[in-house]
Amino acid sequence: MSVINQNHQDIVLSAFIQPMDISPNTDRRKNIDLLKPLRQWLDNLEIHNRKLAYFIAKFIPAQCPFERDITLFGRKIAHIPPMCKLNPLYDQFVGLRFRALCYLVDQCGEDIQSYC
Repeated sequence: MSVINQNHQDIVLSAFIQPMDISPNTDRRKNIDLLKPLRQWLDNLEIHNRKLAYFIAKFIPAQCPFERDITLFGRKIAHIPPMCKLNPLYDQFVGLRFRALCYLVDQCGEDIQSYC
């Protein structure tokens, strides 16, 4: 039995071939976004009231309240990542909070350090 030494190099086919969706109903299937009207409403909501701006700034947290570091005897043993990105309306809520804080600063002349 003879052994031939060859230099093996991996070829990554995904660099050359684009994946194809070969399902039969590809053209007929449409993505339906049931939350689109709510997203648009939140994105278009304007803040014109000081009390509403205060409520929004207090109601929507600046950081994800679920993110935690778990420590045992002073050593970090685990980290729970922020799960706010799982919320399908996360970007709209962050934008709404930002607009409320901007209203408080620009229109009301408030100091928003306590909200950050």
